[in-house]
Amino acid sequence: MGTSVQLTPLCGVYSENPLCYLLSIDGFNFLMDCGWNDLCDTNLLQPLSKVSSTVDAVLLSHPDMLHIGALPYAIKHLGLSAPVYATEPVYRLGLLTMYDYYLSRRQVSDFDLYTLDDIDSAFQNVTRLTYSQNYHLSDKGEGIVIAPHVAGHLLGGTVWKITKDGEDVVYAVDFNHRKERHLNGTVLESFVRPAVLITDAYNALNNQLYKRQRDQEFLEAILKVLRANGNVLLPVDTAGRALELLLILEQYWSQQHLTFPIFFLTNVATSTIDYVKSFLEWMSDSIAKSFEHTRDNAFLLKHINLIINKSELENIADVPKVVLASMPSLEVGFSHDIFVDWATEARHAILFTERGQFGTLARMLQVDPPPKAVKVTMSKRIPLAGDELKAYEEEQERIKKEAALKASLSKELRASQGSDANAGDAMVIDASSSHISADVAASRIGGFRDIFMDGFAPPATSVAPMFPFFENSAEWDDYGEVINPDDYIIKEEDMNGASAQGFGGDLDGKLDEGSAHLLLDTTPSKVVSNELTVQVKCSLIYMDFEGRSEGRSIKSILAHVAPLKLVLVHGSAEATEHLKEHCSKHVCPHVYAPQIEETIDVTSDLCAYKVQLSERLMSNVLFKKLGDYEISWIDAEVGKTNDMLTLFPVSSTPPTHKSVLVGDLKLADFKQFLASKGIQVEFAGGALRCGEYVTLRKISDFTQKGGTVAQHVIIEGPLTEEYYQIRELLYSQFYLF
Repeated sequence: MGTSVQLTPLCGVYSENPLCYLLSIDGFNFLMDCGWNDLCDTNLLQPLSKVSSTVDAVLLSHPDMLHIGALPYAIKHLGLSAPVYATEPVYRLGLLTMYDYYLSRRQVSDFDLYTLDDIDSAFQNVTRLTYSQNYHLSDKGEGIVIAPHVAGHLLGGTVWKITKDGEDVVYAVDFNHRKERHLNGTVLESFVRPAVLITDAYNALNNQLYKRQRDQEFLEAILKVLRANGNVLLPVDTAGRALELLLILEQYWSQQHLTFPIFFLTNVATSTIDYVKSFLEWMSDSIAKSFEHTRDNAFLLKHINLIINKSELENIADVPKVVLASMPSLEVGFSHDIFVDWATEARHAILFTERGQFGTLARMLQVDPPPKAVKVTMSKRIPLAGDELKAYEEEQERIKKEAALKASLSKELRASQGSDANAGDAMVIDASSSHISADVAASRIGGFRDIFMDGFAPPATSVAPMFPFFENSAEWDDYGEVINPDDYIIKEEDMNGASAQGFGGDLDGKLDEGSAHLLLDTTPSKVVSNELTVQVKCSLIYMDFEGRSEGRSIKSILAHVAPLKLVLVHGSAEATEHLKEHCSKHVCPHVYAPQIEETIDVTSDLCAYKVQLSERLMSNVLFKKLGDYEISWIDAEVGKTNDMLTLFPVSSTPPTHKSVLVGDLKLADFKQFLASKGIQVEFAGGALRCGEYVTLRKISDFTQKGGTVAQHVIIEGPLTEEYYQIRELLYSQFYLF
């Protein structure tokens, strides 16, 4: 049998809930993503809590809440301790996303599910990989190779390819085939015939406008509001799709010389853009080439103001403006407060660029028709005063006393246990010969209780008492006492301010006033909340800037990849069933859509054997390089050497075989190749019209039996000199065996 593969969804199937799946390959358990929603619903994590201790590795695909939101909580509370793998942007931007979410929560609630230290702890041991890097696991995962590939959608977004014994398992969720301003399209189409493909049905029922038309309508909608003296709020994520929106606005403002101010408002806005500036090699080819030729960084934003405090926005003159603020759900964050401020005026607009999560305010406002009024909760943190402050201080004093008492008892216990049982006899003190009373002695020595005084009677269970003695255990070498430089580094960091402790130094101290207050101010405070009914009079607009492939493209890509087995996750029940039915007819016969905690076995039906090639056979083999591989056709006989299957040269003349053409022809590339040879060529009805009479087309035949896909290249035309020339050029695109 082939490599054993099982998949168990823990969250995010037949729904749009966060993504989290347990993938087992020959007993090695991968946790594919560890997402959470903006409501932090712990019920969603119940399936994860049952298996978290069995996880051997965590693979993260995108730096947003739906893919990484539960990681700190799972590590702190659910016993998740496996190593984590991600690309550098997913690590850095994911860390900033978690910071932003935590600070947004702390500003309006006593959020205690995890702390900033827990976030740092969760991310500090992430192993960062580059695209197409083959990482070989060890120990229990011996023989398994993982590799991240471009997914599109978000910066650093990953399609994971997991290889064991020559069989590929591909995990591709939230991919985008379209090339965007700051991202290249996915490379998923380059994978052909993987053993298992795990993908999502999130956009299976959706269609999108052409990119140019969508961008134009987006900009026109914003300008219409601005020119009517209104403001535009775009609820965005911390460091994901917001980057594409920033580039669209920046480029258009530069081209049209517009003066309307634009603000990017998150708790970590400055740090986000600083990191993004250093990730150019992870972005689109156009951005990388532009930087190589002109040294211009696309994220040197000249028309966008980065702010990390809502008070900065309030200090701006009342002029029409665009504000991109976190969070996209409108549940917490700056976007929530700005919505409450602006929703009551008809001149303003809220422009949603992605579907809101179920149960959130954003999703409620995206229904058709939208509600005329919504209830929201406004919360803020205020200092304690009066009786509340007094009660708080008394409680803290009680806690301190209990802690001190506990520490004292612990110290005495350690001292009694660590004493030398072989010490001399107990000290005997003659009280009659003593000239100093206990009271006088106590007054003279200042009450040091470690000093034995007149009238001391050791307990019956004690060992020989002695004066306090602390042995200097420092190490010495030829140059004196050995010092530890880390001791001084820690002291230096402490002097730099406590703000670096909460963020592990990653944010370079760039905190807004409110965030710094939360971290540094020890003033006792409480959260005060009140419910408001907001009359929604502003314009509510939705445009799809999610950066995911739409239904038609998804079906085309899946047909091209043609996996042996297909697993569908993450999407509404309607979208999942629709895509499942389509793929069963046109992609492969083995299509699965499991429920939560339903384990499916997608082990390959192929049989794999390990064989060794004998030296006599290898000495006569000629290899040809094909991409990253070297291939050759061999005829051999199977034998055994020390119980190992071995291939030996054939003892007689090998039979002839039909010619085999190895390669993957792309019509678009072949069109350019023919044009370079001086042949007139054009696309016509999905085929290439070459010269005057020759037509070239590529077709795929899907056979239900066995689920095989046979690809054929058909060349048609009269047998002329041109026909033979084009055929020779076609053969040159393949290796002939």
